[in-house]
Amino acid sequence: MKKIILLPAILFVAFINRSCANFGNDTINAVKTIGADESNLVLPQGFNAVAFAKGLGEARHITVTPNGLVYVKLSKLKDGKGTYVFNDNNSDGISDATKGFGNFTGTGIAVKNGYLYASSDFDVYRYKLNEKFEVIDPEKPEKIVTGLLNRHQHEAKAIALDNDGNIYVNIGAYSNSCQERDRTKGSMGKNPCPILDSAGGIWKFKANQLNQTYGDGVRYATGLRNVVGLDWNNETNSLFVMQHGRDQLHDLFPDLYTTKQSAELPAECMYELHQGSDCGWPYIYYDWQQKKKMLNPEYGGDGVKTSGENAQEPVAAFPGHMGPNGLLFYTGNMFPEKYKHGAFIAFHGSWNRSPEPQKGYFIAFVPFKDGKPSGDWEVFADNFAGGEAFMQPGKAKHRPCGLAQGPDGSLYVSDDAGGTIYKITYTGGK
Repeated sequence: MKKIILLPAILFVAFINRSCANFGNDTINAVKTIGADESNLVLPQGFNAVAFAKGLGEARHITVTPNGLVYVKLSKLKDGKGTYVFNDNNSDGISDATKGFGNFTGTGIAVKNGYLYASSDFDVYRYKLNEKFEVIDPEKPEKIVTGLLNRHQHEAKAIALDNDGNIYVNIGAYSNSCQERDRTKGSMGKNPCPILDSAGGIWKFKANQLNQTYGDGVRYATGLRNVVGLDWNNETNSLFVMQHGRDQLHDLFPDLYTTKQSAELPAECMYELHQGSDCGWPYIYYDWQQKKKMLNPEYGGDGVKTSGENAQEPVAAFPGHMGPNGLLFYTGNMFPEKYKHGAFIAFHGSWNRSPEPQKGYFIAFVPFKDGKPSGDWEVFADNFAGGEAFMQPGKAKHRPCGLAQGPDGSLYVSDDAGGTIYKITYTGGK
């Protein structure tokens, strides 16, 4: 049973010209936001949401420290800054202190072993943190990875860290399906696909080594068109990712695929990765309806032929073109037991499901047991877009992008359309 949580439409912002918090060596003015959003989220019974912060613009991934500081990476500078940190000094669930720093935009952000890691679309940086998890020198980040490929298609460098001193970086493919002429009707695929040498996969680097390049890293997994949502699963001690599936099956091969097939296929897939994993892009796609790996039409497929490639099977598959941009394994104790160790996924929303209705713009949940999905996925938080009339990229009021868990077990969601950071808590009975 779901209920609609009517979030207050009143927004109160007070700028207090006094020092109220200290992040590193800088003091800042208080910014208090009360209320949530005009688009009422739909949540399961017993859950509530508030707007922890607003007005950030293109807020991408998010991370929360053990003492509750919230760091957010932006893909567009706000007041000349690309990273923001928020604090809830009075523990009312709403940010009342904020500071921006860093002059680079990007997507990835994470806290690990005394450092804040943040990525641009070319590089990965880190900032040393003090004992309060505040950035010590916000003007002088250390560059740990440099020179990553960016050809302005799938350029976001999402990151995750393991417990052995390694950082994993997505390098998305600058192509839809590695055609001779990208996104051109009838153009066949390059075989072998040269893009896979430097993109279309996950690269592993050392988290504590400066100025690494491709030659210092390892191509940890390949055959992944683009990954924005990824998370290290401490229960399985492995990396899980959400792949963005290819586009335009009907547009490029209209004799082989209907518009409805093109809207629903291929699946958006979750993979558990290990060293050497190959998920099959661009040679195959996964059909979530048939539960089969299919040969892509650029490589001789016709919508019927299954793949002969030895590509890895996904651990979960979802309808096509919903844009999975965030992944988080829940380890907190606030939510009911069914959510423990399960996966939350932020579906950013689609653009290319026409003439079918657009989908996404919600948070999904997948239950896990013993490190594997143990039931059907479900919609956990819905209506970020603001209703069916707004479920398009240019119209959506909000688009969920990043996910993070607070020290109290709450769930934070970033939004890169409206610039809101939501905080979801559970107050109902177990």
